[in-house]
Amino acid sequence: MQVPVQVTFHGLDHSAAVEERVLEKVAKLEQFCSDIISCRVTVELHHKNTSNAHRKGEPYLIGVSVSVPGDELVVKRSPKDDELHEHEDVGVALRDAFQAMERQVKEYVERRRATV
Repeated sequence: MQVPVQVTFHGLDHSAAVEERVLEKVAKLEQFCSDIISCRVTVELHHKNTSNAHRKGEPYLIGVSVSVPGDELVVKRSPKDDELHEHEDVGVALRDAFQAMERQVKEYVERRRATV
């Protein structure tokens, strides 16, 4: 990767453990596509109530943006109604977002192979 991975936290404190998990997930993406230029990940706590007293049980929103030659792959995982409870765990939210990005990266690689 030409540019270091950028991890941004919104609505919650920085977590070294979450950042480490993100770096592991990005390394896995690089196994599928060595041409990744940059990757930006946003970890956001989705909450309707802005009071700090009601943060427990709020789902995480994960955004992943990967730059590859000639394209920008973007995943914005906001949980559907049936996933709200699952995405209260940041690990599950990251897993789902990176699974979606992995599919996009694999499709990008297939498109590139088809044109070469």
